[in-house]
Amino acid sequence: MATKQHSIGTGFDARSTADDVLAGVDLSGRTVLVTGGYSGLGLETTRALTRAGAHVIVPARRPAAAEEALRGISGAEVRELDLADLESVRSFSGRFLETGRTLDVIINGAGVMACPETRVGPGWEAHFAINHLGHFALVNLLRPALTPGRARVVSVASSGHFLSGIRWDDIQFRDGYDRWLAYAQAKTANALFAVHLDRLGAGSGVQAFSLHPGSILTPLQRHIPRDEQLAQGWITPDGEPAAGFKTPAQGAATAVWAATSPLLDGHGGAYCQDCDIAEPATTDDMLIGGVKPWAVDPEEASRLWALSSELTGLDAFSQRTCG
Repeated sequence: MATKQHSIGTGFDARSTADDVLAGVDLSGRTVLVTGGYSGLGLETTRALTRAGAHVIVPARRPAAAEEALRGISGAEVRELDLADLESVRSFSGRFLETGRTLDVIINGAGVMACPETRVGPGWEAHFAINHLGHFALVNLLRPALTPGRARVVSVASSGHFLSGIRWDDIQFRDGYDRWLAYAQAKTANALFAVHLDRLGAGSGVQAFSLHPGSILTPLQRHIPRDEQLAQGWITPDGEPAAGFKTPAQGAATAVWAATSPLLDGHGGAYCQDCDIAEPATTDDMLIGGVKPWAVDPEEASRLWALSSELTGLDAFSQRTCG
């Protein structure tokens, strides 16, 4: 049965920070993998987790830049990985499995937003390939390392999913490209991935969640010109974040909470927001948020999983071999 999208009254809210969520939590001995963990929200996530005692592995397409960003953060290590390249994902995963280490949490936080039309791999649209398929492959390949009985996989989605479900008739945008719809589809895919992964992982204790971190200005918006951000109401004329936007520390809070909170036990597959389970969206206002039905639909999630398995040749959780 799908998790019901209703608040569970956590005591946290939109103002809570990652450190607030982890106050009194001891993550010593836990290993967490955070894609995108050296920039923006991911960097705040890495900082908070290491302060709580976790060892954080940060895969990076640009390892030198990651090392520089993480300088002075004890407990973080950088390893090379390009989510746009399945061979890189396989290589990273193989090297990690060879170490014999286990993973308690995977946080899928890396991604691109509203970028110019870009094709990767066999011609896949970049948002779908990087934000979704790369993480799909990574989690499937790392399944043997997931700590039995307690592992969590957390996918950072977005209220951007409001703009589009999965475009089954043209997922790869062969018939005209729209950067916002491409981003939106990928964010819906992030949420649907959590829904079906949780279903498949239930027997081995793997729980999966997705989340909207809130509206935050980070390097993720690098492809969006300042005048467009101003027109969208994201920034004020003097360049400051608009009302309703979170700080990076607040933006990282929901991912950290979803990765660690015992309150989520029994609520696998849920889409979260403001350190709680999100309510169903009743408006199209992304600042208010919530979750649209197409992002948590079990049938859509199953269909997307099957397609992702076909495209990547991976399906470790369904225990079947793909061509």
